[in-house]
Amino acid sequence: MLDEAFNLLIAKHRNYGPGNIADAPGGPLNGLRVRLHDKSARWNHMLDNEVADAVGEDLQETFLDALNYCAIAILVLRGQWPGTES
Repeated sequence: MLDEAFNLLIAKHRNYGPGNIADAPGGPLNGLRVRLHDKSARWNHMLDNEVADAVGEDLQETFLDALNYCAIAILVLRGQWPGTES
């Protein structure tokens, strides 16, 4: 499962690059807060309404994304995410 999360992180990192976190409005942690809020809204909607996501992201991928955002937050706090070095 952690390999799946890592592979998803790398794939999305290639799509967005590191700046989408480092240069987020309000700072990287605020950007991550918004992304995690969006993820919780997605899983709540899917669970509460027993519906599949319209763009093809299933519940497992949603939770893998949330796991990755938490890992990125730790890297940001440690100054180890690109663009956040101390």
